[in-house]
Amino acid sequence: MPTPLSPDDLIAKLDELGIKTERIDHVAVFTVAESKELRGKVPGHHTKNLFLKDKKGRIFLVSALESTRIDLKRLHERLGASGRLSFGSAELLLEKLGVTPGSVTAFAVVNDHAGDVTMVLDAALMDGERLNFHPLVNTATLGISRDDMLAFLRAVGHEPMIIDLPTPPDDGQNG
Repeated sequence: MPTPLSPDDLIAKLDELGIKTERIDHVAVFTVAESKELRGKVPGHHTKNLFLKDKKGRIFLVSALESTRIDLKRLHERLGASGRLSFGSAELLLEKLGVTPGSVTAFAVVNDHAGDVTMVLDAALMDGERLNFHPLVNTATLGISRDDMLAFLRAVGHEPMIIDLPTPPDDGQNG
């Protein structure tokens, strides 16, 4: 199994593809809530990324706007997955994408040489011009244009599914 790319290797790969990014280094952030402290310094759409698997072992990497509420009980229907989805383990994440929890990012599909991971992008994320993802570590953020992100995913063999993610039913507690 090839060694996973480092953040510097990823940036070199992006350069090789002619894709421009803007890197902002920051303290380690492990959650969307922690990363919100960086707002104002980092323009564009901010993301959350979910590493999921279905009952047959199919793996999905879902990238969405950080504010998106996702109905995980119904997401499998939209993806055509087998049964409900669960979060993949830290071991599976490291094995398939070469990253650790807290550093999950759409850029990590660069390490999925076997093509085991289905890349899923939230349609709402695609209405932004600039998207922000970690560059394989959670101590930096890379800003990239939407079109360049799509070009990157395709260049590394991961044509994304772009779908409207299901939202949970309103339980009356959300104002």
